Order: sequence, then C-alpha cells, then structure tokens
Amino acid sequence: MHLFEFVGEYNIDMDKIPSSDYSSAINDFHKARDRALFKEIVGRITGQSTELLPYDEVRRRLKAVGTSQVGLRDIPLSAIIGSVGRYNDFTRDFLPKKDSISSRWTSIKTAVSGLTGLPPIEVYQIGEAYFVKDGNHRVSVARSIGASHISAYVTVVQSRVPITPDISADDLILKEEYVNFLEKTKLDILIPEIDMEITIPGQYPLIEEHISVHRYFMGIDQKREVSYEEAVVHWYNTIYLPIIQEIRKSGILRRYPGRTAADMYIWLAEHRAALERELGWQISTSTATGHFIKQLKLNSQNIFRIIWQKIINITNRSIISSGPPPGEWRKEISGSLLRSGLFSEILVPVSGMPEGWFALDQAIVIGRKEATLIHGLHVELDEENLTEEHTQNIKDEFTKRISQAGINGDFAVAVGSVAQSISARAQFTDLVVTTLAYPPGPQPIDRLESGFRELIQHCPRPVLAVPQVTSGLKKALLAYDGSAKADEALYLAAYLVGMWKINLIVLNVIEDDKKTSKVLYKAEDYLNKSSIKATYITQRGSVAKKVIKIAADNQCDFIMMGGYGNNPVLEVVLGSAVDQVLREAEIPILICR
Repeated sequence: MHLFEFVGEYNIDMDKIPSSDYSSAINDFHKARDRALFKEIVGRITGQSTELLPYDEVRRRLKAVGTSQVGLRDIPLSAIIGSVGRYNDFTRDFLPKKDSISSRWTSIKTAVSGLTGLPPIEVYQIGEAYFVKDGNHRVSVARSIGASHISAYVTVVQSRVPITPDISADDLILKEEYVNFLEKTKLDILIPEIDMEITIPGQYPLIEEHISVHRYFMGIDQKREVSYEEAVVHWYNTIYLPIIQEIRKSGILRRYPGRTAADMYIWLAEHRAALERELGWQISTSTATGHFIKQLKLNSQNIFRIIWQKIINITNRSIISSGPPPGEWRKEISGSLLRSGLFSEILVPVSGMPEGWFALDQAIVIGRKEATLIHGLHVELDEENLTEEHTQNIKDEFTKRISQAGINGDFAVAVGSVAQSISARAQFTDLVVTTLAYPPGPQPIDRLESGFRELIQHCPRPVLAVPQVTSGLKKALLAYDGSAKADEALYLAAYLVGMWKINLIVLNVIEDDKKTSKVLYKAEDYLNKSSIKATYITQRGSVAKKVIKIAADNQCDFIMMGGYGNNPVLEVVLGSAVDQVLREAEIPILICR
C-alpha cells in the first residue's frame, strides 16, 4: 500500500521513510506527551498556567485593530505564546496535550528527520508576541528538536498596549484594563511614549477619579469649562509626572522588582489617604511623597502594616535622649521637585487659652509670605478632658482666624503627651509654631520635667517659639557658633533673606576670654556664596545675655539659633543657652536642628 500524508507544504511518501525513523518519531511523541502531563500537574500544584493563549480573546481584550503583512521572517519559537484555533491541543511551550494529534505530529517529526527544514508557518504578531494561524504541529516539533527559530509569514496586528512573550492570562486582564484606560483618557495620543502600566487589577478607576477631581478644581481656579483632554494633560504634567520623578530619583523602584512607577503612584495615594484618616488633616503631595518614600526605605517588606503605629513610634522617648540628627529635615526637602518653598505646611498647637492664639497669629504672618497650609492641633492629656463643645469652640475660633487671613488650613484633635503628639505629627509639616507659655525653668528638675524642652529636643522640624507677641519677622539675629545645628539655622537664615528680604545680623559669642573665634568667617563665606548680605558681630561673655542684648540693641524682631548641642544629660544638669534665651527673650525664637 502506497501511503501519502499532506503536512503543510510537504507531500510525504511514507513508504520511503525507514520504519526505524517512524518508530523513533512515535517514541518522541510519547515522551513529549509525558512531559506535557508532568507540566500540567506541576502547574496545578504551583498555580502557574500552562495554557496557550487564544488569539481571538487576546485580540478582543486588547482591542487590537488594523493589520499589515510584513512577509517572511525568522521568529523566535519562545515568543510564540498562543494559537488561533489549536490553543487547547498544546501547552504553553507547545508540548502535545492530546493523543489524537499523534499521527500528524509523528508524520511531521519523521519528515523533519528525513528532509531538511519545515515549511514556513503563518502567525499574527501583537507587540513582541506571536500567535499561530497555521502550523501549530510544526511549532511543536521544532521545539522538540531544540530549534530556536522558525520561518513564518507574519501579519502584524496593531494594539495600543504592546505585549511581551512572558504575558500570562492574569496579565491579559491588566492589559485590557490599561487599554480601556487609554481609550477613555487618550493619554497615549496626547502624550506619546507614555507608560502607565499597573500590576494590580482594578486600579485605573482610581487614576480616572484623580483626573476628574483635578479637572473640577482646574475649572474653579480658571473660572471656565475645562475640557477632559486638557485636564488629562495638565494632571499628568503637574501631578503625576513630578511624583514619578521623585520616586525614580529615590531609587526605590529597585527594591520592588516587577512593580512599576504607576504602582507606586497608586500606593502613594493609598498611603496619603491612610495618613489623612489618622492625622485628621490634609497632607500635601510633597509631604505625602516624602514620607511614603521614607517609609518604603525603612520597611521593604510591608509598606502599609499599621501605618499609624509607625508614625507614633517617635513617642515614648525620654527627655534625656538625643532626638533626630542635625540636618535631617534639610536632607528630606533638599532637591524635591514638588516644593515651591520651605514652609508649605505649618503645625500650630492651639490650647484654646487666650495666650495660646499668639502662635496662630504668628503662623498667619508666615502664611502671608509663603503659600502655606496651617494645621491646627489641640492636644488633651486624656480622653476625660475632651468635650465636644470645648473642642468645637477651639476649632471654630481657629477656622475664623485663618479664614479672615485668607489662609488655608484644617484642625485636628489628639490625646496624649503634648510634646510627643506635636513631635509625631511634625514630620508631616515643615515648621512648628508654638506659644512659649512654659519655657524650661532655671533648675535641673525644672529642665528635666519641661515639656517644651522635650519638644525642642525631639521635634524633627524647626520650632518657632512665640512669646505673647506677634512679630513681623523682618529682621533676624542669628546666634552662630559653628555647630551642626547652627549650620541649619544659617541655611534657614539664607533662605529667609533671599525669599523674605529680611535683614540679618550674625552674632558669634565667645564665652572664654582666652580664646578667639573664627567661626564668623565660616558663616560669612557661606552667605557670600549665595550673595546674601549680613552684619557680623563678635562679642565676649554669656551667650544668652549677649544674644538678647544685641537683638534688643539692633531692634531685631526674632532670633534664630541651633538647638541643644551638648550631651542631653549634661544640658539638663548644667543648663543651656537655649533654655535661658527661651526664658528671657521677648521676641520669637526660631530653633533649628
């Protein structure tokens, strides 16, 4: 009997094929079937899919339209991930799943053994992936003999979202969501080469909501109807892109392989919402981004595990511990793409007592100099002292004062230690402005029990201590001793001269008559490099007394100085110039760390 089988473009004369080759091909098929069964078992155990992707479903989900034939070319077998009609006959790596295809598979395998090469297959290409239109068995045989490429007639199918050969069925759902997002926003048309892929299902509606909210406020700000396309581009350029640049600059993406910058944007939104719920006030984009990146670096295992517990870990410190290192705040804000000034957010503790409103009035002065959001905070030691009427009265007064001043702000209530509560929340702001009602006392026991001293020691942000006076903040005396914390005050003084156009006096006090000081040269050199003009004074004697006298003699309306510099235990025992200035000064004191 003369037997012919048609295989692709081959007419194979089976009588001319040695029986040993045919038997070997049958044996190879059964080995391939066994491997397919093993892969399917492993896949069920591991949850990894071994299925080929159906072309029609992929094309539908990706809304792939438009085709163009590019002709014959060699394509990598590993990039073939699906089939038009035979996706149930083979595994993802084209191992045969059905005994019924044995005859066709074996015939092709025999032909390959007896002839040279295989006829080209036909495929559709989407992105970097291929789907077999004709030639599934040839692909299976080619992979079984270890070939790396196969000749194929390629038809390219256009899609807004390209895919790669490693795509899974679950990934396809994400791709479909991305396509729908791009169809609605047209971001890929408005901003070519955009990449906003997300690895977590169901997140694009959140971004769409952000765009809609942004459009709403654009309309209010510009007093006109803003088109959706205009809002999309403006949101991308002013909100999304700066945040992504901050995230990429931080290098945090390297710690999360497989995650995208858009994932981080979504996580940031969740992080910000969680913080706002716990704090009871709004968090700016720059503050939320900075804290988010910091938390990611501190904890690469679970970024959202009990966020608030992480926030308040700053509490329960002893008055004699050293607090945050000098310059930490400046490092956090240095080079930020999201900041327009140093004091975009100010924390103001308000007690509700008449003398307690001086701090808010002083914060309003700063708010008029910069685009500032003021966070009011009322702290009670325990729940029993909290009454709805009392806190509402304080909130109403706070709201009235900032509204009359044309300043934006919000109000929150906390329970616990005043100093610890302020310090915990200060990290989400740029400056703490607080009434100087109870400065550290002159005796060691007074200093040990001083809540204000604890605040200065542990607060991660500069603190502006305000006695019962409101200053215009137009002329500053900088007490400079060359220490690390004094350098932070020097940096801040340079900013205030440059941005607020204040007058500046730099004072260095030498306490030991036998010593001379050259630290003023250091300050002068720093300020000269920034073209900052200042008056430089050197005095001998008590630091605190000279600071207060020179400030009064030169009609300065606030003092700037570094925080506690010595060992905390020694300063509690021996006292500090900072404590004495806080006790005796009649103008605000800006203390830096």
